[in-house]
Amino acid sequence: MHILVLGGTAEARALAAALHPEVRVTSSLAGRVASPRLPAGTVRIGGFGGVEGLVDWVRAHQVDAVIDATHPFAERISFNAARAAATTHVPLLALRRPGWVPVEGDDWHPVDSLGEAARALDGLGERVFLTTGRMGLAAFADCPQWFLVRSVDAPEAPMPARAEVLLDRGPFTLDGERGLLRAHRVDVLVTKDSGGAATAPKLRAAREAGIPVVVVRRPPVPEGVRVAATVEEAAAWVHG
Repeated sequence: MHILVLGGTAEARALAAALHPEVRVTSSLAGRVASPRLPAGTVRIGGFGGVEGLVDWVRAHQVDAVIDATHPFAERISFNAARAAATTHVPLLALRRPGWVPVEGDDWHPVDSLGEAARALDGLGERVFLTTGRMGLAAFADCPQWFLVRSVDAPEAPMPARAEVLLDRGPFTLDGERGLLRAHRVDVLVTKDSGGAATAPKLRAAREAGIPVVVVRRPPVPEGVRVAATVEEAAAWVHG
């Protein structure tokens, strides 16, 4: 059995480790991170060239099933995977960590896009902790607020005029996030609903500090695609 895992997430790495070597696993990484953490099994880096390219690759490499374990906001590759699976009649599973849920004390402001997040900042704060990654910073380029931009790799222009870049990779600790908010006098947090525990401490730190959080909702999984919430569920699907 040959499983293609569209990866780049911690869940994708854990799934590859759970399946390999009993199952032949090829993990595909987009190549947007300079030094990615490589999973077990075979690894390919780079895009497929759209739906047609993915269809050709699946057929050429005799893939038996595809697992979309990409970031919850990797909307394009998820769409391409759904189209390619339908074309090749290869089973497709989406592995998606559950999204975050607000609790008592949270001051969340949900939005549907980065553009909406930028517009929502007016009146919420003047010192923004921006944790949406280096892609999409153009949405905040015209904002007058000061930004602390955290990303794994250095971002490129366009980006906010008043910004400090912090290069770091999770998981992050609660004490570390508390200290970051205090040191930079952050009064508003912007994040995507990525889910998971690796970057969740910032939400608790913001709650404790009474800081509002602009949360970008995640896009839906393509219609008709089966979803697993855990690595264990995805592994059972493969073996089932």
